[in-house]
Amino acid sequence: MAEKNQKAPQAEEQDMSELLRVRREKLRELQESGNDPYQITKYPVDNDSANIKANFDQLEGKPVSIAGRMMSKRGMGKVSFCDLQDRSGRIQLYARKDEMDEAEYNRFKKYDIGDILGVQGVVFRTQRGEMSVRVEKVTLLSKSLLPLPEKYHGLKDTDARYRQRYVDLIVNPEVKDVFVKRSKIISAIRDYLDSHAFLEVETPVLHNQAGGAAARPFITHHNTLDIDMYLRIALELHLKRLIVGGFDRVYEIGRTFRNEGMDTRHNPEFTMLEAYQAFTDFNGMMDLTEDMIRTVAHKVLGTGKVERDGVEIDLDKPFTRISMVEAVQKYAGVDFTQVETLEQARALAKEHHIEYEERHKKGDILNLFFETYCEDKLVQPTFLTGHPVDISPLSKRCKDNPEYTERFELFICGGEYVNAFSELNDPIDQRGRFEAQAALKAAGDEEACDVDEDFLTALEYGLPPTGGMGMGVDRLVMLLTGASSIRDVLLFPTMKPID
Repeated sequence: MAEKNQKAPQAEEQDMSELLRVRREKLRELQESGNDPYQITKYPVDNDSANIKANFDQLEGKPVSIAGRMMSKRGMGKVSFCDLQDRSGRIQLYARKDEMDEAEYNRFKKYDIGDILGVQGVVFRTQRGEMSVRVEKVTLLSKSLLPLPEKYHGLKDTDARYRQRYVDLIVNPEVKDVFVKRSKIISAIRDYLDSHAFLEVETPVLHNQAGGAAARPFITHHNTLDIDMYLRIALELHLKRLIVGGFDRVYEIGRTFRNEGMDTRHNPEFTMLEAYQAFTDFNGMMDLTEDMIRTVAHKVLGTGKVERDGVEIDLDKPFTRISMVEAVQKYAGVDFTQVETLEQARALAKEHHIEYEERHKKGDILNLFFETYCEDKLVQPTFLTGHPVDISPLSKRCKDNPEYTERFELFICGGEYVNAFSELNDPIDQRGRFEAQAALKAAGDEEACDVDEDFLTALEYGLPPTGGMGMGVDRLVMLLTGASSIRDVLLFPTMKPID
């Protein structure tokens, strides 16, 4: 039995090798007979499978010209059937030898699953009642030299699906649906912000220094200037410069890069939405965020209710609002309003077996309590507010309690979707926080930022009271499509090279 199992892979390799040889031989014969598919530059397409089925009564008996990939074939005697998959779905093709040019029909019989065909024919219904196209002329537009995996949908090797997304899209229609929805979600976000007088802008991807978030950057080198540059970790600082310049409402949807770990919610490059509005605060951005997500869901899905991990998430109900201190008191039983010193915070952390680093301040330890005890409890949409200054270097302080900031994060299903502030516009306070971050970086914190002198100069010219928000677009797409991994909503996720 062991010997048989050892031979099986060899037999599979031989079978595959023979399939590849046969397909290349068919291509050579076509080319030698003057029917090289790669010489064809265009094909007249005037319809698609979905439209034919949706408007069958009007199209029955009328000619159509369609194109797509052959996904199955049967018969291939004097009568042949196959399924053609185009941009909108599949439709059956019905071909009879006595209704076509004989040489063309014989070539058609030799075409393989995966070949791309152009078909001219008439819309009709078979005796079994299936809406189909009766083929009059078929043209091979591209030869598939590699066979499609027959049971691709059942494969557990998701790694192969991500590496060869083009194959995944061909054989798994539901995967294509996810990315169609992704496109519609992004369009709906744009429509919403445009309708609220926001201006879409573009800011640099290459930065002289990383800033706007706590993250480790990717570093590259500009040869002409002979300087290191950073792929942006956030859009924030350039967008706030534009608010200084007089654009009262701006937003950008763009790729952002963070040189960090990879898991079901993180990819080194991802899509961020950041929006900034002058003369409002974090409460105004909270209202905008809630309304935008609800509006997008209804526009794309037709409902405000989505299912995630077997739980119905209700985006129509008012989102819960709770402060970090309140959440820690509720779920951990620890009241940080009574914690006055770093020593007290450290003692509580030790008591609750929460590991902290020497550099962590009282606010950092409060955040560690939240992450340990509270984060996974926030299943329905919840705005978490009142973040400590220690973890909020770009957020305005609360007037009545300057240890905390006017900031919120939106949590759904235990994960963060949005981060937002009343933007810090005091250049003196901002310099102090930048310098504190620079000290942390010098002490070895790779996620801390440097002092951005040009941004401080912009603030000194005057940033009006401003509310800002940043949202992970990929995570919103995951929520609205039911995807369990960020890789399922990225067409080409980052993958470790096979070699």
